[in-house]
Amino acid sequence: MCRLHEIQRWVSAIRERRGDRTEAPWQPTIVRIRYTDSTSMTLKDFETRIDQLVGQAQTALRNARVRPGSGAASMQPEEWAALRAAGLAFIESAFGREHSYYGEFNKRVASSWESDGKYALGILTAIRDQIKGGWIETTKGLVTAEVFADFLEMAEYLLDQKYKDPAAVVAGSVLEEHLRQLSMAASIPVGDTSSGKAVPRKADSLNAHLAKAGNYSKLDQKQVTAWLDLRNKAAHGKYSEYTNEQVVLMLAGVRDFVSQVRR
Repeated sequence: MCRLHEIQRWVSAIRERRGDRTEAPWQPTIVRIRYTDSTSMTLKDFETRIDQLVGQAQTALRNARVRPGSGAASMQPEEWAALRAAGLAFIESAFGREHSYYGEFNKRVASSWESDGKYALGILTAIRDQIKGGWIETTKGLVTAEVFADFLEMAEYLLDQKYKDPAAVVAGSVLEEHLRQLSMAASIPVGDTSSGKAVPRKADSLNAHLAKAGNYSKLDQKQVTAWLDLRNKAAHGKYSEYTNEQVVLMLAGVRDFVSQVRR
């Protein structure tokens, strides 16, 4: 994948030659991405939500009261029910029901007793710490998606400024990196050792293997092939062999493909 600074230098050089000294908005922005099903979240939303759940557990514990005759404290019924439902929904969306976090939360937060609330707080705090430490694979996927979104936004800006050629290269680089990550998730080798040394496998080869493995349809494979061909033309200076309108369609298509075909 093209490095951000390399692309910046390239575009800056183009602008300098054309006498256009207007600064481009290179600061990354938060772009919404697909999360699960129809829900859309950014990494910032993800972190905000886990912070809210930790706070919800802390509030439920502060409001716990000793039950008459029991000698033990319990959370308010409505606060316990809300905490359990929200915690399970978040963990299922983020990690799935098979993850140990879901099973542990479901088992340990089974009643309104204060001890169950402490389990809830402990589990949610552990999740928050791992998310913010970057150790959760789901979180890594969100980070990658936001990086892709920033690059695609950059490509859109280049198109708006009539720089179709670097826009095609940027969009194509996002596509190639996405193919590489899909391949690794599907245990498809991303390197070729037939020559005696490891070299990156070409994007067209990854595309063919992913389609054969059923990661996406043959129709998708043909479309990816067309986008890669356009990217290659842009990267090799064949600027007259494609139009601005084709790059516009490519950018929209790559954006949809990256968001819909996930690991």
